[in-house]
Amino acid sequence: MLTAGQILQLIRDGSCRTRKELIEYTGLSRSTITDRVDRLIDAGYIHESGVGASGGGRPPSMLAVDAAKRLVLVADLGASHARVALTDLAARPLAEESTEMRIELGPEAVLSWVRQAFQRMLDSVGRTAAEVCGIGLDLPGSVDHTTGRVIRSFLMPGWDDHPVGAALGETYDVPILVENDANAMALGEWWSFWRDTDSLILIKVSTGIGTGIVIDGRIYRGVEEAAGNIGHVRLRETDDRVCTCGSRGCVASLASGHALAGDLGVQYSRDVVRLVQAGDPGAIARTQEAGRTLGIVLATAVSLLNPGVLVLAGDMAETREHYLTGIREIVYRRSLPYTTRNLEIVTTSLGDRAGIVGMAVIVMEHVLSPASVDAALATTVT
Repeated sequence: MLTAGQILQLIRDGSCRTRKELIEYTGLSRSTITDRVDRLIDAGYIHESGVGASGGGRPPSMLAVDAAKRLVLVADLGASHARVALTDLAARPLAEESTEMRIELGPEAVLSWVRQAFQRMLDSVGRTAAEVCGIGLDLPGSVDHTTGRVIRSFLMPGWDDHPVGAALGETYDVPILVENDANAMALGEWWSFWRDTDSLILIKVSTGIGTGIVIDGRIYRGVEEAAGNIGHVRLRETDDRVCTCGSRGCVASLASGHALAGDLGVQYSRDVVRLVQAGDPGAIARTQEAGRTLGIVLATAVSLLNPGVLVLAGDMAETREHYLTGIREIVYRRSLPYTTRNLEIVTTSLGDRAGIVGMAVIVMEHVLSPASVDAALATTVT
């Protein structure tokens, strides 16, 4: 006996668009389907969106998710930026805002800005906090996505074990989901452009290096929420460079935006991008070298996971082809030909919006999951 939440999934994925199709597909009685559909309509999950072709008699009403009725608030926090967005339940943006902000300012200052920006966006479109059904926030570190706490981050002093979800929950009594930024970006890219591939790896190279892995449409996090932490794979243990993690010779200490900035005498990874875009030969050469260094580790990842797509994101994706060229050179040279035969190595299509889109999708999937829908409907039963 399918629940109302499971019926909603059939409508969402296009398996069934009318009551008649639901009856035929599920084998449930007309009265049962009518009950499930009416409850979903009354709760605002679906609506009738026109009529379909008639096979004789009255044309059937078409059923679709009512994405406009509920709102989602999301935030993408990097080492040096903060971006927030208000979307509907189809991850379509209604309002966005961004600012330059150092994550090292600490959770109180950063989350205070996020809360204020959330309210500004709601005010700008004339909506209220009561219409928000979920919140998502990503951070540049390992997080426990079940508790909403930061587990560890080498770029976020003062954030370890901070209850990010609870801090936002003081204002909004809705599900609050916290995720690693590279994971969110990977899902955003996959959902927007690569849903026909079984696996995707996204490498975010900005101040640090992070990796998100999507397999069969789901984020792969690992046992300790640390999957994709390739920035701290050690390549040269005798190297003089000390990584932010305290070790020597990590990929991040050799190939991250922070490492390049130090080598080129500038402050931030975005300064490196500006040098490359201006045609500085030293910056271009060092950027290509960094791509080759990261490519050594990515060649192993490609051999291990055999992904269909490898996406470069973050500041270094804006160096035109220079960083990407280094990655391609080494991945194709060091991987078996059949593992790269159908591999696409590309730069991000969403740019700095990848995390925002990914978090909106994460919240959308959670709020519209069968378990969440059935739990919400159960609270409305008198």
